[in-house]
Amino acid sequence: MIDLAIKRSINKALAMLPMKMDTLAARVQVYAIGYQESEFEVRRQYNNGPAASFWQFERGGGIVGVITHRSSVGFAREICLSRDVEFESKAIWKAMLEDDVLGAAFARLLLWTDPRPLPSVPDRIVPTDAEASLSWQYYERNWRPGQPHPEKWHASYAKALEEVAL
Repeated sequence: MIDLAIKRSINKALAMLPMKMDTLAARVQVYAIGYQESEFEVRRQYNNGPAASFWQFERGGGIVGVITHRSSVGFAREICLSRDVEFESKAIWKAMLEDDVLGAAFARLLLWTDPRPLPSVPDRIVPTDAEASLSWQYYERNWRPGQPHPEKWHASYAKALEEVAL
């Protein structure tokens, strides 16, 4: 179970976005990606890598994707304004090293850029391999991890389902 402060940050981030973005499927995917990318333990990629936040955003990757995509740019600008962060990839990346609300909002916005629907959420906290696989495909398509670890996903997804169910 993750720290209550992190849960509050995710809740606050989703509350700052339009209600249609705060769905059970979105919450599960945001939690699962956080578990997959960092286990909600580090905000800077291991070995001083280029990614920041629990969701491991890179300046030239996910951040630029969110701040330039037609479906997310306006929301991203509003989030940055409300968090007192300059609307520029380097400033956003730097702020993500400490601002979990910003990181969570950008995680949701990156998922929002995908025109395909989020994977449906199973009605139990132990997903089947097929359910976890669909969620993995969605994550992999949107995050494009440099070193994917599909063997970890089932556990990350199951933890997310448990978090959201509590």
